[in-house]
Amino acid sequence: MAVPSKLLKPVSLTKVASRYLIHQDSLPKLPVPELRQTCQRYLAVLEPLVSDEELEHTRTLVADFMVPGGVGERLQKGLERRARKMDNWLSDWWLQSAYLEFRMPVVVYSSPGVVLPRAEFQDRQGQMRYAAKLIAGVLDFKTKIDNGTLPVEYMVGKPLCMNQYYQILSSCRIPGPKRDMVVNHSLGKAPPTHVTVVHNYQFFVLDVYNSDGTPLTVDQIYMQLEKIWNSSLQTNKEPIGILTSQHRNTWGKAYANLIKDKTNKESVRAIQKSIFIVCLDAPMPRASDEMYRSRVAVQMLHGGGSRWNSGNRWFDKTLQFIIGEDGSCGLIYEHAPAEGPPIMSLVDHVVEYTKKSEMVRSPMIPLPMPQKLRFNITPETKKDIEKAKQNMNILVQDLEMKVIVFSHFGKNVPKSYKMSPDAFIQIALQLAYFRMYHVCCSTYESASLRMFRLGRTDTIRSTSMDSLRFAQAMDDPTKTSVEKVALLQKAVNAHRVYTDMVSGRGQAIDRHLLGLKLQAIEDLTSMPEIFMDTSYAVALHYSLSTSQVSAKTDCVMCYGPVVPDGYGVCYNSMQEHINFSVSAFNSCAETNAAKLARGLEEALLDMRALLEQTPKAKL
Repeated sequence: MAVPSKLLKPVSLTKVASRYLIHQDSLPKLPVPELRQTCQRYLAVLEPLVSDEELEHTRTLVADFMVPGGVGERLQKGLERRARKMDNWLSDWWLQSAYLEFRMPVVVYSSPGVVLPRAEFQDRQGQMRYAAKLIAGVLDFKTKIDNGTLPVEYMVGKPLCMNQYYQILSSCRIPGPKRDMVVNHSLGKAPPTHVTVVHNYQFFVLDVYNSDGTPLTVDQIYMQLEKIWNSSLQTNKEPIGILTSQHRNTWGKAYANLIKDKTNKESVRAIQKSIFIVCLDAPMPRASDEMYRSRVAVQMLHGGGSRWNSGNRWFDKTLQFIIGEDGSCGLIYEHAPAEGPPIMSLVDHVVEYTKKSEMVRSPMIPLPMPQKLRFNITPETKKDIEKAKQNMNILVQDLEMKVIVFSHFGKNVPKSYKMSPDAFIQIALQLAYFRMYHVCCSTYESASLRMFRLGRTDTIRSTSMDSLRFAQAMDDPTKTSVEKVALLQKAVNAHRVYTDMVSGRGQAIDRHLLGLKLQAIEDLTSMPEIFMDTSYAVALHYSLSTSQVSAKTDCVMCYGPVVPDGYGVCYNSMQEHINFSVSAFNSCAETNAAKLARGLEEALLDMRALLEQTPKAKL
């Protein structure tokens, strides 16, 4: 039995060169921000979001919370003690509260998908050949992880924590009745040497290393994939993998039933232990060129429903690469062990690897048949599968996903005006939202804390009084273009300052407030009133949940909204274009992903036009 999540402890395998550990130990620890500073910044964040009366009420609560010798100070001291004792005071709490205790399905609500550029194949031979190269590419990346030769990444000249790279392969989430856990099998005595391949809802163990420890060549992997394909021509009646798409408590119960059977338990264990999963998908319904990326995005996110490929998955697995027969490729990852950037570095490596021509001649030693995993389906499990199919189909119908390529410009335009491209896009998003709803909303932009040991993320709050003033002024005929440009520059600058405060200094407010709240729970004290306040609920209701996930590859990440009446917006800004994904739920009459995507394009074009037509705008 593998040990439960050593996930967020530094890797201490002998096979990982000590270079990695030396680097880790030299990273600074995540600071606990000063209480007064966080409280003041919290009030500033609320200003554009709540009414004057609500803000006044919250000011009183915050003042009470900060009274010298009061509850806030006591919780702050508790946090500071925790920070002295631990490598990172936040990461374990974050893993538990954001992921393992989150009970909605991981599908759409938590796991991001990635759409890769369309591959140049149209048939199953091409699909197999591409899959073989992709597997070899991931194993090539794994070698760098295993022998500690992964180059350390830097941000503004400072080294970043590389721990997440050691969590993405050979790991898997395991459902529990009330809380899940993550197991990382690469930390065991005998790390896994197989990947799981899924085809027509059937799961296979594919050993990817020879007996001497060398990885199989692309040709060898291709031959093994052919065997898998030919022995799974019929779609299995029971798509066992769809169970992993359920609400976590429901899946937790179904899981306990499923693994009572010895055969099932061994099959599930083989999937959980595998290095990663490769899903060989059946063709999805055809789509026009304009709709193609949006269709592939939902294929990556949820598989299209029970009639299509949703059963061709094991959604608890950290990494699943998806390869469709029509050239649609991408992946989905379970979010608990890692953020997007390490996943995208792996993707960049793999995409480059698949472009290489293969020179290695394969040894002609016949390889054993990949092992098909067996499942005994009881009437109870069959009922669980039917329920999962129904729920998945409801979710598929409910998700609206729009992927667009904004082809007019990329990073180049904001940079030419000495503006941060990320801040420029975020302010455009604020403008697009304001034009649709005539108010602004609580906006979450994910920011990396990897400058700190075992750092995960904190929140950049893109909505500010500066962003609101600009959005109000942009379509105001009484304002001159010079005034509008000044407000735009101020809004972009405010965003950049907040970003630096988060990623560069670890001084944001969201995780600090969460830490104070969790400290209160741990101390068994009554919950401080600032956390029971309407303003706090408004602040955490992220109608815009956004993320910039940059990659060298011309791809885009996508995910669902985090609130029923919100949007999920992810983007990859390239030099001369920007890839966007925008999601919303159809069950909410007020949201419309296609409309927000159009509004975002218009906002970006209008902002560029404003800069171009305003004298002295070129700084």
